[in-house]
Amino acid sequence: MASSTLFSEPEIQYLKSQRLSRIATATPQGKPDVSPVAFEFDGTYFFVGSHSKQNFLSSKKHKNVRDGNKDVCLSIDDLESVQPWKPRGIKVNGIAEIVERNGMFGLGKYLQITPTVSWSWGISGFKQPKEGEYFIKTIHRHPT
Repeated sequence: MASSTLFSEPEIQYLKSQRLSRIATATPQGKPDVSPVAFEFDGTYFFVGSHSKQNFLSSKKHKNVRDGNKDVCLSIDDLESVQPWKPRGIKVNGIAEIVERNGMFGLGKYLQITPTVSWSWGISGFKQPKEGEYFIKTIHRHPT
């Protein structure tokens, strides 16, 4: 099932409860890279930076976006329970750009990610997938 909106209130509450995600980027030649990252979410955009400005500027994620491959994927997930097994999370495909902002690591450069499509699963209070489906797909439309 696909809907067309921004994130629901249960998804926003879940995102606010999490601090760690993984970001996937790729070189302009298509070589993938996945890194664990802290993130911020302001209700519209995701922001990824680093506690060290030098580390961020020399990171593959920064270089990949800077060098032209702006397509990224974030995965924010955890286990609500292991007995019974209850994974939950949100996977977000989006477009990244490098911005200057005063974020969780202070003033500096961050990746600002505009969500284009997301898939959610196992989030309390969020609608459940149809029979035989595991994810809820959302196509994000941003006001212009």
